[in-house]
Amino acid sequence: MPPLSDSHIRWPAEAIWEAVFPHLPDFSVEVLPEIDSTNTELMRRARAGQTDAVLLLAETQSAGRGRLGREWVSQRGDSLTFSLGLPYAPQDWSGLSLAVGLSLAESLHPQVGLKWPNDLWIDGHKLGGILIEAASMGGHSYVVIGVGLNIRPQPAQGMRTPPAALMDCLPGITAADALGRVASPLVAAVQAFAQTGFAPLQQRFKARDVLQGLAVSTSDGVSGPALGVDASGALQIETAAGVVRVNSSEVSVRPTAQQENT
Repeated sequence: MPPLSDSHIRWPAEAIWEAVFPHLPDFSVEVLPEIDSTNTELMRRARAGQTDAVLLLAETQSAGRGRLGREWVSQRGDSLTFSLGLPYAPQDWSGLSLAVGLSLAESLHPQVGLKWPNDLWIDGHKLGGILIEAASMGGHSYVVIGVGLNIRPQPAQGMRTPPAALMDCLPGITAADALGRVASPLVAAVQAFAQTGFAPLQQRFKARDVLQGLAVSTSDGVSGPALGVDASGALQIETAAGVVRVNSSEVSVRPTAQQENT
């Protein structure tokens, strides 16, 4: 049984809708007590022709997904899990996950850093992650942006390092509080990205880049000091053969100087 305080979470759905609706007229906010995965559900809806703009939140996910097929465990009150789905046609998709991460980090706390391409970190520990999926129907594209954040300390079984929790830097914060902080700015950031891309965000990302200057290695064999990201959002790694640009979200990157949870 969840604690009593978690059994009736007061989500700021109406306040989020009021802030976003003037800029996105068909927008809605939907809260479900439990679902397999908010990303999976919005992708199902999109394939069935439901492509309205929606923020779908689940208090509990039974089959949450992270990048590269990893499981994301989510229980009521311990985590914040939601997906933003909307018709989307940016000039360039490159760097979208970085723009999403930057918006979340700036809305949460100065201590929240960004690990390329889609993780949020606090002091070397993973706070949360982003999963972006897209569908194309009849020449129109629909994007689903999934967000998972640890609010309270999480179990560390099977992980190289214990995950971070937002309560580490914001004692007393709740999942509802966190949603209220991030939702409206995230919608605005995604809309702005469609027009201007990642380049205007490059320096702001650099200020929170936890890989900058570290020796890193990738899952496809590239290793060397991380030089930050370029104007398209690609990670730059200095190697003996020159600077290599890594721009595939299917590549895992880890600092080589220490074993970190990815």
